[in-house]
Amino acid sequence: MSTHLNMHSILQRPQESRDDEWEKAFLLIFAESRLRILEESPQQGPDGMPYLMVCVDDEGTEPAAKVLSWLCEKGIGLVVNPFGTMPDYVFTFGQIWNFKERGVFNSEFDASRLGQFKLEKGQKVHVGEPSKEYLPDYVREILRAFFKNIGKDSVKIIMMSEDQKHYDLCLSLESLGSPEKHEHRGILETLSWFLPGHYSLAMVTEKGMPDFYSL
Repeated sequence: MSTHLNMHSILQRPQESRDDEWEKAFLLIFAESRLRILEESPQQGPDGMPYLMVCVDDEGTEPAAKVLSWLCEKGIGLVVNPFGTMPDYVFTFGQIWNFKERGVFNSEFDASRLGQFKLEKGQKVHVGEPSKEYLPDYVREILRAFFKNIGKDSVKIIMMSEDQKHYDLCLSLESLGSPEKHEHRGILETLSWFLPGHYSLAMVTEKGMPDFYSL
């Protein structure tokens, strides 16, 4: 069965019955699809982020793989079939570059670690700069441009790990202007759009810590 017929069958399923298995089936063949670009310019989504609007149908001529590669260079997300009350799928920029680097849109992760980051006084941790595999240069460039656009020109980061197996990408509170604690969640949620879903993020003070690295 062709990719087109598979995709057509997948998209026929009603929104209310689309589960994790449906998502896996959709993502498995999406990169082999052909897309019809609805708007040449990216559109701002409800979350304030830029998205390219595309359709998967008989008129699609652009290989999805080519479109995804272009989006990686620009720091743009992707909305598939933005019709009706809900689009068929919304890709964050983090999902898109995760596919480029690792061949999957959603990497497996340890869900038990969600919300667990807490640095105790005197606790020993491993620290360092993110590797190029973890945070490629083009992603750092896009993040720098985003922060510069909101007036944050000197954001600093550091990687932390208790066991050198699980890592947290930490942003310097001071480099972000020391936002109030109630603002932290919103900042991290915004940043998470740029990163793969399995990445763990935190905001920490530079006080008593090793030197941070410029983003």
